[in-house]
Amino acid sequence: MHRARRTGEAQAERPRHCPGPLGRARGRSYSVAVSYYCVFCEIVARREPADVVFEDDDVMVFRNRLNWVPVMLLAVPKQHMQQGELWTSDVMAKVSKVAAETGAKHCPNGFRLLSNFGFDAMQSQAHGHVHIIGGTYLGEYA
Repeated sequence: MHRARRTGEAQAERPRHCPGPLGRARGRSYSVAVSYYCVFCEIVARREPADVVFEDDDVMVFRNRLNWVPVMLLAVPKQHMQQGELWTSDVMAKVSKVAAETGAKHCPNGFRLLSNFGFDAMQSQAHGHVHIIGGTYLGEYA
């Protein structure tokens, strides 16, 4: 596992494509890297297990470990980028197309695509991603 450098400690080697996840403390900038480990980069590199339901050269979709609703998938670009970078990049067109097609396939009665940005929205992973949720009536949202 890659970890952040502490005083007097050699800096851990990190993947070129993975600058690190978000700071978790309230009030801390979400661009501050507190660790070089990115679980989504590890899944893309096949160093962490995942139930992959779609993959091409640019995008991977896998099942979320959380199971609040019957279908919880994550669509991620294979290249590490922050959430804001993803949503303003050309690759978002590919991620959103794959997410919509995967949602329609796995949730024929309807699904929701969403992304969280920052602490107040409960973003937990720095690697940009889109949630695909459904498989049941989702009700109203905040």
